[in-house]
Amino acid sequence: MKNVVFVFSDQWRWCDHGYTGNKEVATPHLDALARESVHFTHAIATMPVCSPWRASFLTGQYPLTHGLFLNDLRLNHKATSLAEAFGQAGYDTAWIGKWHLDGTGRSQRIPKERRQGFDHWRVLECTHNYLHSEYFAGDETQKRTWPGYDAYAQTDEALAYLQSRPKDKPFLLCLSFGPPHDPYRMCPEELLKTYDAKTLSLRPNVPDASRADAQKTYAGYYAHIAALDQCVGKLLAALKASGQLENTVFVYTSDHGDMLHSHGMLKKQKPWDESIRVPLLIRLPGGKARTIEGPIGTPDLMPTLLGLCGLPVPATVEGRNLAAVVQGKRTWDDDAALILCAVPFGEWLRRNGGREYRGIRTVRYTYVRDLSGPWLLYDNREDPYQLTNRANDPALKGVQAELEKKLAARLKETGDDFASADTLIARCGYKTDANGTVDYANPQRWGQETVKARV
Repeated sequence: MKNVVFVFSDQWRWCDHGYTGNKEVATPHLDALARESVHFTHAIATMPVCSPWRASFLTGQYPLTHGLFLNDLRLNHKATSLAEAFGQAGYDTAWIGKWHLDGTGRSQRIPKERRQGFDHWRVLECTHNYLHSEYFAGDETQKRTWPGYDAYAQTDEALAYLQSRPKDKPFLLCLSFGPPHDPYRMCPEELLKTYDAKTLSLRPNVPDASRADAQKTYAGYYAHIAALDQCVGKLLAALKASGQLENTVFVYTSDHGDMLHSHGMLKKQKPWDESIRVPLLIRLPGGKARTIEGPIGTPDLMPTLLGLCGLPVPATVEGRNLAAVVQGKRTWDDDAALILCAVPFGEWLRRNGGREYRGIRTVRYTYVRDLSGPWLLYDNREDPYQLTNRANDPALKGVQAELEKKLAARLKETGDDFASADTLIARCGYKTDANGTVDYANPQRWGQETVKARV
């Protein structure tokens, strides 16, 4: 039985790696991994924000099914989780790092019954204080503190787990990093010094007025990335040295991207590529490299991992098992990955342009509707930086009609009636402020067991 090591970061967009063409960021270990991996060039964060992505990853469901279409809500137990599915097959299961799925405050202990089946547990709900990062170990009631930069310490914990566990029992290890999410400069000082902000080039869709701020942001973001690349290198070296690499499916990805001043915006939730496109490398035993252009969405990850290990996919899963595609046994013809924002909140407040949307990302096009109708249409082949919105352009009338049909089909398939944010919040009984944001500083129990988000 194959092992699984699933490594993911928070807020790392697809384009910022050497293997994707960025020559200013140091990712030698990931570049080497790419030379031995199946590379999905259009991996899409279905809902590009932390808790919704994690819930879709763990359940294989879309956000309006599992109910977490906002941050800081608690994931219910209606679905068979990733860890439960692997555990039922005899796997040891481990989660190390950021969780962000419990909905009872960001620094509270999470009891065993709310860990979605994970056994080895070194977790805090959420923190972005990477230099003083706390966590709970197993059933302990007192917090511990990761020494130094937390991603380094969490990687060491993962190495200790790999070294101490029984060699004759398969395992699922999820390593969840907080960086390169801001604070962008709360990173190893020695790596930050390697980037001269004034010399860094920017994506062409960063406005001139944002140039100086963007370069400073890039420098810290790149320093985080360089640190995480080192972590991936240590994991791969340890797996190789122990002889486990060739019996392990090794995955590297991120939960969503970061606008990083592109189009004058920061962070996530938005439907532009900087927010929705993420890296995805899947190294199979044998290390044969291949590139797949067809889009893969967040709910597809769980069933694909199970399929790669020859395990059954639970009936509660909505995502697609693409194991045969990853293994090269069939081609991938579906060219439409769903993207959505059910409730604009946080960095995507309405006063900052936030809005509900539903859309699809194909290999060539991005098509998005808001509550008023067609909103965005980009020809990403001709316009890779999405500088010209072609929505309702007569020259693309036929293309837009076809994309609208594909979007309508995906919404019907996922049971999404494209209700307003207020309607969805009312259906689920969530408590939010005037900005649609959950108050994570005042923990409450949420109505997760009676969610009626789908109609």
